[in-house]
Amino acid sequence: MSKVSETSVRVRYGETDQMGFVYYGNYALYLELARTELIRQSAWSYKQLEAEGIQLPVVNVNMKYKKPAVYDDVLHIRTKIIGEINRKICFYSEIFNAQNELLLKGEVELVFMDKHLKKVINCPDIIKEKMKPFQWS
Repeated sequence: MSKVSETSVRVRYGETDQMGFVYYGNYALYLELARTELIRQSAWSYKQLEAEGIQLPVVNVNMKYKKPAVYDDVLHIRTKIIGEINRKICFYSEIFNAQNELLLKGEVELVFMDKHLKKVINCPDIIKEKMKPFQWS
């Protein structure tokens, strides 16, 4: 059975807009936090990937806002990998509040890139194996 990475974050005052809601652009930061934690839970880290000469630039983001988060909410983010891991990797996340209400669904697609050649590459097999437990088909 595939695993889901779970992480939480508390909304800070500076992340809200004049209406008191989390500013829409900050959800991308929450999704970044979630995928960073998933990678860490798979026994890797962005720092290790970059030390190996691999970068993961974002090439596509899709977010569906369902309900706003507000200051001091504790957000719970569930993340998994969807689709095949080849030259790209796609993270799917859902953000919930403390009442377990769905606030956002988001997908972030990244490509594996050689840091020195600035060229898209295939995901190394060792990384693919480490991330496999979080992969949903």
